[in-house]
Amino acid sequence: MSRSLVVRNLLEFVAIVVLWRLALLVISQSALSQFVLTILLLLTTWSKTLFFGGENLKQLWTASVENMAYHRFMTLMLVNMSQIILSFGFDYHCLHRINDQSFSSVPEKLYGAELVFEFVYFSILNFTFFGYGDMTPATVPAKLLTVTEVVLAFVTVIFLLSDFVSLRESLTSRPPK
Repeated sequence: MSRSLVVRNLLEFVAIVVLWRLALLVISQSALSQFVLTILLLLTTWSKTLFFGGENLKQLWTASVENMAYHRFMTLMLVNMSQIILSFGFDYHCLHRINDQSFSSVPEKLYGAELVFEFVYFSILNFTFFGYGDMTPATVPAKLLTVTEVVLAFVTVIFLLSDFVSLRESLTSRPPK
């Protein structure tokens, strides 16, 4: 990965953490209703989802056109997937802070970093399609967030990773103009 791409990805991780902390601040100090906070969270999540989806497509195209080595492309996708997982984990945590009934089977004794870890763990399971069922979404907004992550994971893993080789071959095997 180029130095500018490493810096950009690090800044994206920082932005994810900053957005999460700002969301927690708004949730804890807001006079907004639970409904409004939930809508704002869903809209933010869907905006980030569009960003991640577009970013993945852009990087797929760039990697194919530049004939990037497959291991470099996989490293880049691993970074992107980590960003997606972390972002959704934080979103689940925020939704739980808005409404602690959003997910069933969240251990009541957890708080702070342990609770955040629980939601990042939940996100990892969703993204990797394992979904052990330790926790389950219990409200419509929680189900919408979960479905959004699963669809983004499907698009990322199935379409992007499996189509990289095919796209690269089709671009490099075109007859010259």
